[in-house]
Amino acid sequence: MINSDLEKYAPSVDLEIDPGIRRFVLILRSGGVDTFESCEGGEGHPFKEPTVRFMGNTAEGYRAFSVAINYGLPVCKLRRYYQVIDCQLEGPWWEMTFSITDKHQ
Repeated sequence: MINSDLEKYAPSVDLEIDPGIRRFVLILRSGGVDTFESCEGGEGHPFKEPTVRFMGNTAEGYRAFSVAINYGLPVCKLRRYYQVIDCQLEGPWWEMTFSITDKHQ
């Protein structure tokens, strides 16, 4: 899928998606993954590595991983996580991180 075909999956958001993770987000969304947060990673960013967070049940991580691998994305971690806010657990959500390679920068 070329990048222009992916643009139809772009979410309407107040902040732009970081250029270094945009293609990954659009590929996941094209596969039906309900993304809600992303970051290209690196110095000055909230995440060290390129990261996409998404919602879904216990099977959603496997589906998202399948989409990512089928498109050749450099997945390095997939985890289920909770946040603790005011001593209460919120979530769980999914988080996928990617390795940085010359091919995907």
